[in-house]
Amino acid sequence: MVTDPLGSSLIWPDWPAPANVRAFSTTRQGGFSQGPWAGLNLGGNSGDNPRDVEKNRQLLDKILPSRPHWLRQVHGTHVVNPDSGDAAAVEADAATAMTAGQVCAILTADCLPVLLCDRAGTKVAAAHAGWRGLANGVLEATVAAMDCPPRELLAWLGPAIGPNAFEVGQDVFDIFIQADTENASAFRPYRDRWLADLYALARLALARVGFQDITGGRYCTYSEPDRFFSYRRDGETGRMATMIWLVD
Repeated sequence: MVTDPLGSSLIWPDWPAPANVRAFSTTRQGGFSQGPWAGLNLGGNSGDNPRDVEKNRQLLDKILPSRPHWLRQVHGTHVVNPDSGDAAAVEADAATAMTAGQVCAILTADCLPVLLCDRAGTKVAAAHAGWRGLANGVLEATVAAMDCPPRELLAWLGPAIGPNAFEVGQDVFDIFIQADTENASAFRPYRDRWLADLYALARLALARVGFQDITGGRYCTYSEPDRFFSYRRDGETGRMATMIWLVD
């Protein structure tokens, strides 16, 4: 058995996934990056030394069945399937796979990573759900791409900026309220702005398409600088990864 080079720094989803589904989120702990990217920065376009990012990714390679398909994330709704070999060739914010060993991965530093799998253990997916992606429907698009009744799917919400730290303007509030007035429950007034709850917005979006089993959503990347990268907190910073795959 390969020794885990990242030890206890990984976060394992607390969800009732089938035994053949594997998943985790990285933190910033461990790795080779220095300066504002210090630790396990996995973001290739974050301004970090590319050699350090590659060494960090090689650490992951030691505990994965294959190298993750690193997407060019743009806060959109496009979903790719690594099984078809197109994941690295286009801009996308979600990936789904049905072949064992194909690793779906999402990079974040405050945005919400969402993992999905079916109860039968035949399909997995990962989605990049910042506020723009949530507003645009990235979760709905990912569920549609899995081509499975939502009641047969499970979701786990990975580490993101928490509801007490994510300030947004009136424009963001208006976008979500115009889409569905129920989204108002995910916002709290704060001075002349709003505090937004990405976890709540994701739960609402998933519930609207029929999800019944949603777990996770208990971290705040902004509030734990020793554990998480946070773009909102630091500006120039690294990226964590949240990934999922099937095993035989």
